[in-house]
Amino acid sequence: MSLKTFAAISVGSFELTMKIYEFSGKNTIREIDCLSQRIDLGSETYATGKLSQEKLDELCRTLEEYRQVMKAYKVDAFRAYGTSALRETRNTLIVLDQIAQRTGIEVKILSNSEQRFLDYKSIASKGESFRRIIEEKTAIVDIGGGSIQISLFDNDALTSTQNLRLGVLRLQEMLTHLNAGRDQTEQLVDELAGAQLSVYKKLYLKDQEIRNIIVVDDYISPWAIRRAGNDPDKATVAPEDFDELMELLHTGNMKASRELGIAEEKVPLVTISAVLARRIARIMGAKKMWAPGVTLCDGMAYEYAEEIKMFRGEHDFEKDIIACAQNISKRFQGSRKRAETLERIATTIFDSTKKLHGLGKRERLYLQIAATLHDCGKYISLVDIGETSYNIIMATEIVGFSHLEREIVASVVRYNHSDFVYSGYSGGVSGGYPGRENYLVIAKLTAILRLANSLDRSHKQKLKGLKAQLTDQELILMVETQEDVTLEKGYFDLSAEFFQEVFSVVPVLKTKKNI
Repeated sequence: MSLKTFAAISVGSFELTMKIYEFSGKNTIREIDCLSQRIDLGSETYATGKLSQEKLDELCRTLEEYRQVMKAYKVDAFRAYGTSALRETRNTLIVLDQIAQRTGIEVKILSNSEQRFLDYKSIASKGESFRRIIEEKTAIVDIGGGSIQISLFDNDALTSTQNLRLGVLRLQEMLTHLNAGRDQTEQLVDELAGAQLSVYKKLYLKDQEIRNIIVVDDYISPWAIRRAGNDPDKATVAPEDFDELMELLHTGNMKASRELGIAEEKVPLVTISAVLARRIARIMGAKKMWAPGVTLCDGMAYEYAEEIKMFRGEHDFEKDIIACAQNISKRFQGSRKRAETLERIATTIFDSTKKLHGLGKRERLYLQIAATLHDCGKYISLVDIGETSYNIIMATEIVGFSHLEREIVASVVRYNHSDFVYSGYSGGVSGGYPGRENYLVIAKLTAILRLANSLDRSHKQKLKGLKAQLTDQELILMVETQEDVTLEKGYFDLSAEFFQEVFSVVPVLKTKKNI
């Protein structure tokens, strides 16, 4: 298999980075070049909500230089992603259009959950080191410019993920606003972070202790790797080792930058990141922190290599998305047994009607998540379950799903409980739906979920051994039962009307007594 060359561009809050990778087809991703240019976009964005013309010009000049480097390497493909600094500008679309017009590079803005998922994939690219550490109670602490993300793992399964607006640049902007002196930084950051982290501990950690922490950042990871003899796999530190780092940082920016091998202007950010990491380690009771120095670019390369089938990771990320949804359901008192029943029925119908809906693996995952979260809103209201479920899903991050994907799932859940809102789509965006394709996905998945929901309307799992058979005009659903299913049949007939409207096929329920 021929070599493939890929460029990953990350438009971060503090730096613009491009890495060039080579894929050999032997499940190997090799970094062959890395360019990085300091452009502090975050300080402006977090303070004013806009980028100055000066910063935009600098960004475009650097991207044009990167485009020339890509030409020299003859890259087969590239991707450029923007994170919170661009995500939080008030004129994002204008900025992106300017970049595209002036450089020919289309920058995609990642939602927070998409960005963290790619960071998560960058750690997974470490293979055995990653798999070994998450077998125990582990937290991934992803420290960015605008926020930090804390994801908890237990026995190789994602149990929760939460975003806190404690990014290093955001905190630095607050310190500037407070006119904080160098000697006040450590105390003020500890106080600013401590309140939010205490709430986090009460809600999500309770009495459990986390053994390991994996740190993803651009600030303390270089220090940890340097201590390990430049071996990222051995870049582990104990919480008490941060005392050594803090002592070095207190010697002044010039000496600290020389000892750490970083730019002098980056030292204050290292201080903030170190205080955050140390406080989190203490709250969690962690014994070990691993800082492998992975970046968003590494996650982008991992994802692209998977897509072109030149890399096959062993970690099941889809399982993490499902686990995340299950924990959201649990938080809002959802029934695991009921959700599993609904998911089993819905996916059986989905798999048997592929010729009708033409949807793929990703849409099947949307259906699974919608089944898991189908009635989370009852925690707030038993009257308006659809609307409250929609609001919960839209307000809760599902790592691995974009904002749009979360909206598709939330809409399917909403219309499982309420009348379907027709778009009146005629070529543009209307009716609240972002385009024709997504409107149809929502309609099709809603029809399937409603039909599945009707078959367990009593929540008693009366119907067993579901089998589905599709003919030219009918979808025959055969089930076994020994119970009275009058309620299920009544709701099935009601749900069948919308299913027939969407697919032009009549659902037929056939029951037989099981022995």
